Amino acid sequence: MFLHVKSVLFSFPQYEISVFVLTGQGELIHQIPDSVTLLNKNYKDVSVLTSKGRMELMKTILRAGILKGAFFRRFSYLIKNSVNMKQQGRFLPDKLLWRILADGAPTMPKEYDLAVAYLEGGATYYVADRVKAKKKAAFIHIDYKKAGYGEKLDLGCYEKIDRIFTVSDEVKEHFLEVYPKYQNKVSVFHNLLDMDNVRTMAEKPGGFQDDFKGIRLLTVGRLVAQKRYDMVIQTMILLKQKSKKPIRWYIMGEGELRTKLEQQISENHLTEDVILLGVKENPFPYYKQCDIYVHATGYEGKSIAIQEAQILKKPILATDCSGNREQIEQGIDGRLCILTPESISNEILWMIEHPKECQSYGEKAEKKVLQSNKALEEFENWHKDLMVWEHFQDELERISGENISDNSHELDNEKYLCTQKLSRNLV
Repeated sequence: MFLHVKSVLFSFPQYEISVFVLTGQGELIHQIPDSVTLLNKNYKDVSVLTSKGRMELMKTILRAGILKGAFFRRFSYLIKNSVNMKQQGRFLPDKLLWRILADGAPTMPKEYDLAVAYLEGGATYYVADRVKAKKKAAFIHIDYKKAGYGEKLDLGCYEKIDRIFTVSDEVKEHFLEVYPKYQNKVSVFHNLLDMDNVRTMAEKPGGFQDDFKGIRLLTVGRLVAQKRYDMVIQTMILLKQKSKKPIRWYIMGEGELRTKLEQQISENHLTEDVILLGVKENPFPYYKQCDIYVHATGYEGKSIAIQEAQILKKPILATDCSGNREQIEQGIDGRLCILTPESISNEILWMIEHPKECQSYGEKAEKKVLQSNKALEEFENWHKDLMVWEHFQDELERISGENISDNSHELDNEKYLCTQKLSRNLV
């Protein structure tokens, strides 16, 4: 995601931009432009998805919870939400700990014109409660309810947010099922995609290092339960039984399920068939070199991985779930399947046997992807609109305060002219 977000940081030289990373760590920090200020004092250049990174994250949480007192201040919050999660049959400690991280992070001393929470959860809690800004915005990337969020966890954070952006219409719909009262301040803002950069990076050295000559399948994503990598194992067993051609499935990403997946791969004698690639600084040569991109998940918001594959004209197979079905039109620019090993394997085999159709899917998918500069223009226009509105309010206060005439008609007339000026600026 950051590979595309950084395009925003290059795109507004007229603004002073600062970045604060709530976890205080991440492996891509050296890609931040020199013109952008990093506010973290002791930043760790390590991914939260590696074992070392998870250890660093735990230290950060403990510092926030114990040394900064967040565990004690939020004791009632933690107990109530833990009980609620248990009753629903889904205990999600990461959702609870976002609040601890946000509460334990330092308050920004200066006031900003605009503060943006780019992720739901901790980033939004932090911007809502710990950052002073004239305007605040938050992004939603996931199926909000399925991901485990809700009012009891959020503690009214969105009351303090001026505009809420969802990355797709379906994500907006799901968010408003939880928060219908925010209908008027929610709008769709598509993922930022630097298409030229994706194509350029795909041409650089890298990619698969083995000498495998068969069909390469690629999946990109964190090694977490949502991504349903258990289906990869079961599907690969069926593919080995059914396919006339050799197939190898590559998984790019890291996460807490790595050890478990390695064990399952070994137990099912798939060490030569399912390859865990880990995290790659430049993933795009792998996209370019694969034959089929597979995205078999339980639920999604709007997958950047799918969009990256679309930019590179790859044929895509995805499960028919929220998020995926908004990105792929069955039989037109890709294929959708049921989240079962049988359905996934049957579709993969069909795609292997129909290369012309798959080439057509890739070409049509590329045309579907939105240019990143359109999203950037939307964001800049929104920010300008906020500044115009703020100026409009200041003007009304000035007009009323100056009491320019005893005649209320003249006062109303000047307010009307100010309103007309605002309308022209917003158009």
